[in-house]
Amino acid sequence: MDEKSTFEQQMKLLQTVVEQQQAYIQAQNAHMAEKDARMAEKDETIAELRRLVDDLQSLKVNLEETLQELRRQLFGTSSEKIASEEKNTQEITAVEAKAKITVKEHTRERKPKAKRDDIYAGLPIREVKISLTDDQRLCEYCNSEMITIGYTQVREEIRITPAKVERIRLMQEVAICQDCKKDGDGTLVKANVYPALLPHSPASASSVAYVVFEKTFMGLPYYRQEAGMAELGFKLPRETMANWFIYCAEHYFYPIYESMHECLIQREILHADETTCQVLREAGRSAESTSYLWIYLTGSDGLPPIVLYDYAAGRSGKYARDFLEGFNGLLQCDGYQGYNEVEDVTLVCCLAHCRRKFYEAIPAGRRKAIKLLDINSETRIDDPVIPDENEQEKLIPAEIGLSYCNKLFYIERELKNLPANERKVKREEKESAVWISFWKWVNSIHALGGSKLEKAVNYALNHQETLCNYMKDGRCEISNNAAERRAKSYAIGRKAFLFHTSVAGANASAVMYSMIETAKANNLNVFQYLYMVLLYMPDYKNEPAGIEKLLPWSDFMMEHCTGLIDVDNITAENHMPLPL
Repeated sequence: MDEKSTFEQQMKLLQTVVEQQQAYIQAQNAHMAEKDARMAEKDETIAELRRLVDDLQSLKVNLEETLQELRRQLFGTSSEKIASEEKNTQEITAVEAKAKITVKEHTRERKPKAKRDDIYAGLPIREVKISLTDDQRLCEYCNSEMITIGYTQVREEIRITPAKVERIRLMQEVAICQDCKKDGDGTLVKANVYPALLPHSPASASSVAYVVFEKTFMGLPYYRQEAGMAELGFKLPRETMANWFIYCAEHYFYPIYESMHECLIQREILHADETTCQVLREAGRSAESTSYLWIYLTGSDGLPPIVLYDYAAGRSGKYARDFLEGFNGLLQCDGYQGYNEVEDVTLVCCLAHCRRKFYEAIPAGRRKAIKLLDINSETRIDDPVIPDENEQEKLIPAEIGLSYCNKLFYIERELKNLPANERKVKREEKESAVWISFWKWVNSIHALGGSKLEKAVNYALNHQETLCNYMKDGRCEISNNAAERRAKSYAIGRKAFLFHTSVAGANASAVMYSMIETAKANNLNVFQYLYMVLLYMPDYKNEPAGIEKLLPWSDFMMEHCTGLIDVDNITAENHMPLPL
């Protein structure tokens, strides 16, 4: 074999080796690529599993919060004990292991103890003289008759006479001229009789006022009143009471309600809220449908307070828009979006609602020692200290948010008695920095999705502008608690009577609650006010000047309705005309 053949064989052998090496390298590269693909797939699977774990942890936190809230609603304080044992969410476990919360002490501002004479100052006094018996009047030594030298007060008692029911027969005097009678012409004159409150009905101002007072002020449904009337000696069917209630609301109280409505929309600051109710018989709606009673009231503007209720079939913002048409001031309300439909107003969102969101985000075991106090509460708390960065590590985020809100409420409590202009200036000095710090903190929070903390943070951010709008006017309040208290007045009665049978009944209740709450706000005797309106309205319901005199803040009503109930001296047959 020559050298050329040998060389060619070596080259072929080398080429074969190179090809084998290249094939091996390609195989290794394919294997590495496949391995990398499997590793990438595993990494993606791990990442997906981690996301799933995070989602499951978030879901677990939300379900535990929901479970704790349901237990609290169903079982009261016992649920808090259970919940405190089950707090194991990743968001708070590490913090709770080392955190010790110091709850600031609070003291109750006790009013000076009233003396008995001050407590009973408005009650009439009747002296009952306990006389000696005939035997005691004879001296035990000489048997002579003893002479009274006076009486000594031994003690005082409070006696209550239950409601007394009487049948009043109106006897109309009829007179005849004797001289005319001699001539065969008997001229007759009859005394003027005041009109009946309801046609062909025994209802009187006092009886209707009693039914209305018991129904709305005392929260007694008709069936309970019917049982009570039976104890007084007569039967008054609940259907009759309902008819009295509706008729008098429509014919005698509604003109006053309209006049108060006109005054309401002329104010510059109002509060608004709404609460649920149920009407069994309403055209086009089932008996189970939810209806609403809207509440509107004047703010702290120094003018006579007005509280109005309005029945509506739903919660759409159009009902508030229609009722408040013509009002263009500051409207204090909660965060419900329906109030955005009210035109030409500046919404002032309630900080109490925002604070409540943070409070509910605190686990039940940690929130038991926390009190949410109104600026008018008798219980006084020390100045809340907003935790610095080091102290914030010892608290869960919801407690930090709550501390900001409590600080603002504390400042408001200190400023509540200042004139409006001075109050506005002091707010800028003391509260602006708190708000700036609060919003900076809120924007730094990254809460678990769907958690109560996330809901609290989102609520604050969504209402950032309206929460601070109360700073624009010193007459505004930091919360809408004034309206919520009026909603509670209706809710107490609703808990007893459960529903309204008809739309007419719901509208009548709205009118009557308006009368009673406005009378209360003007410090009137509620029963006496209802009685006076029913006494005078049959004669003055078509006279604007007369209606004006029957408004709760009129001088006439202030004079006659700020004392005790008086149905004996001021009667339908013997009362003075209105001073028009």
